[in-house]
Amino acid sequence: MSAALVGYSSSEDEEEEEEEEEGRGGTRGSRRLPVPECVLAMFREEERDEKRDDSSRHGGRVRCFPHERGGWATHVYLPYQAQEEFLELLELLASHARTYVPSVTAMEEFHVSLSQSVVLRYHWISPFMQSLKERLAAFHRFFCVADRVKVYTNQNKTRTFVGLEVSTGHFQLLELVSEVDKVMEEYDLPVFYKDIVDRFEDSARILRVQWEQIRCKSGNKFFSFPLR
Repeated sequence: MSAALVGYSSSEDEEEEEEEEEGRGGTRGSRRLPVPECVLAMFREEERDEKRDDSSRHGGRVRCFPHERGGWATHVYLPYQAQEEFLELLELLASHARTYVPSVTAMEEFHVSLSQSVVLRYHWISPFMQSLKERLAAFHRFFCVADRVKVYTNQNKTRTFVGLEVSTGHFQLLELVSEVDKVMEEYDLPVFYKDIVDRFEDSARILRVQWEQIRCKSGNKFFSFPLR
């Protein structure tokens, strides 16, 4: 698309066109001027945005807010490094789910979210991370137990996924979310969903995790906040 809209001839091509027109007795009132770089950049940015919003390139994920130049998609979470027993469970769940929904795919990275995805302006990133660091500094490492399989649908109803619901450790998660929410409120950003963890009893224990750090991804930058 950009080539058709912004392409222009080289100087040699223009000289050849002039000679052909002179041979036909024609005249050229003015020469074609090159397209300004700022105009070319507009179309390059448009193409990049189209690629960003192509859900087929991102595991079916659909952007929940429009892309803005200078806006950095930001997300606070607890990272989880998958262990062998978890990967075995994942394969079992995916295999069973594909008998009903053939398009089910396994995720490559795993985490527990502590915030929604929000948009930060570039000049907010440093003070935002400093606020997170200060509010999370007092938290200690803790364990979570995830012992129930549950099906979730995202807020925009664009994706459905299978997850493990947390029981033990839910109080610490709620405390973390509360502190992250306070940072969001400083920047007039949306806080996290209220029903992040449900309590339940009498389930077989599936996954036990010790959380040692919190991470925040903002655009292509990663920030880590170690727990004490």
